[in-house]
Amino acid sequence: MSWETKTVMEQREQFVAEVLEGRETISALCRKYEISRKTGYKWLSRAAEGLQLCDQSRRPHQQPSKTAEDIEQKIIRMRLDHPAWGGKKIHAALEAAGIKGLPSDKTCCNIIKRNGLVNPAESARHTAYQRFEREHCNEMWQTDFKGDFLLGNGIRCYPLTILDDHSRFSIRIEPKDSATDVKSSFIAAFQEYGLPNSVLSDNGSQFAGAHKGLSTFERFLMDLDILPIHGRPIHPQTQGKIERFHRSLKLEALRTTPANMAEAKARLENWRWLYNEVRPHHALGMKTPGSVYQPSTRKYYTPKPYVYDEGARLIKVNNWGYLRFGPIQLFLSEAMADTRVEIRFAEDDKFSIIYRNYSIATVDAVEGKLIERHIRRL
Repeated sequence: MSWETKTVMEQREQFVAEVLEGRETISALCRKYEISRKTGYKWLSRAAEGLQLCDQSRRPHQQPSKTAEDIEQKIIRMRLDHPAWGGKKIHAALEAAGIKGLPSDKTCCNIIKRNGLVNPAESARHTAYQRFEREHCNEMWQTDFKGDFLLGNGIRCYPLTILDDHSRFSIRIEPKDSATDVKSSFIAAFQEYGLPNSVLSDNGSQFAGAHKGLSTFERFLMDLDILPIHGRPIHPQTQGKIERFHRSLKLEALRTTPANMAEAKARLENWRWLYNEVRPHHALGMKTPGSVYQPSTRKYYTPKPYVYDEGARLIKVNNWGYLRFGPIQLFLSEAMADTRVEIRFAEDDKFSIIYRNYSIATVDAVEGKLIERHIRRL
């Protein structure tokens, strides 16, 4: 039997027709059409049931592994509510909410892709920062101002953010009308969560001193025995966690512009709660920051005058912020005006300037020149 002049469908129909004519046996026709008896009876059975003789899908009628429609809709709804969340995060959030019958997190990813809820270009752009982290909560907080934006009423909004380095817990998100005052925000944070051991910030004028002097913020932290740390200039990766946090904040909380400062405050505080208590975090093994963070045992206090060791050589900074020591005149900071600091000599013709329990500068005693400004806890 030649199979080249007719389609497979036509051949099957002709086979059935010849069987019904009864001129030849089924066995003879099967040999003629070069098919097995089992296949021949299959085509006859389908023809008797009124079914088409084309190839049938091999897909099972029931798929035990297929995600239930209501579960798939929950995954889609959560993606629509949180467009920046991926499949793994959605899976963890639904699991934490007690939803049963969830597929794997990989299947969750496939579901949101299949439903056109992933922008490939946007996904490719989001490259993770290289991670480092402190071992315990409150060892270090990170802080920065998120990029300012215009509110609906024409006022610019400057959100100040504070993040715990270990747990990624959002300590504070405070929208401000200028990027200047940070002390009052930190006092409120200290009163609520206690004192960290250190605070990492960039070199913005709100955090680091102008003219290479100490800033009011740096002195404020040292008065509370908190080490100020600054990232390298033009190197945002130093603060990778808070940079990533700002990206999430923008994508999830600021998809539309708040009308005014009150709306911005309410929206950012609501998102902060969602971020801390509901939103799973990849770096925490899909736990929430709120389930990991523990407040500091060091409570906020009003600083008292510092008592230096007996015999310490103390020099008073003048009201212009300059330290005069013999022929040496060095600008420290207006923030240090009328404050006593300690001069501590080393064996290599250098001396350190000590404020409380911190070294804040090193000076060449012979040349009378500043060697470095760097805050270190003693």
